[in-house]
Amino acid sequence: MTNTQFNNRHGVLAPDKSLRIQRRLPGPIERVWAYLTDSDLRRQWLASGTMPLQAGASFELVWRNDELSMSADERPDGFAAESRATCQFIEVEPLRRMRYIWPGVGEVSMELEAAGSDVLLTVTHRQLVGERLILNVSAGWHAHLALLVARLDNTVAPSLWATWKKVRAEYEDLSCAS
Repeated sequence: MTNTQFNNRHGVLAPDKSLRIQRRLPGPIERVWAYLTDSDLRRQWLASGTMPLQAGASFELVWRNDELSMSADERPDGFAAESRATCQFIEVEPLRRMRYIWPGVGEVSMELEAAGSDVLLTVTHRQLVGERLILNVSAGWHAHLALLVARLDNTVAPSLWATWKKVRAEYEDLSCAS
């Protein structure tokens, strides 16, 4: 099982409005890469959608966060039952790194690094504009990554929306403190 304390750490927001969040996951790296790139596996923790793994390729991500929650009643006001985004890869280095543009939301990179029998995942979300977007994205990555950790650890996954609400409040407190 992974280090619970490390895997609950908040993301770090840099002065350039880039969020960086890391999680230590059980390997091997091929398994973790599959959870990032395979639509059926990714749907269990983030969003579905086929990814042609090459720079310049477009792909659609489809979020159905109610399916990752205990109940649709947990969904915060202002969020739809389904959300879609057409993204475009900037860079793909299989088993190591992917970087893509998420229109209107910024640029996302996911990097994998072997760490013994574990894998260090670093998610960096750049070009975040506006406090509401920063808080929502920070809480979103934190909550979705909690599900990824649970899936890879073969433990019970937390409710996405309940986790999102809790950590969004924590991120808001952290932003007010800085």
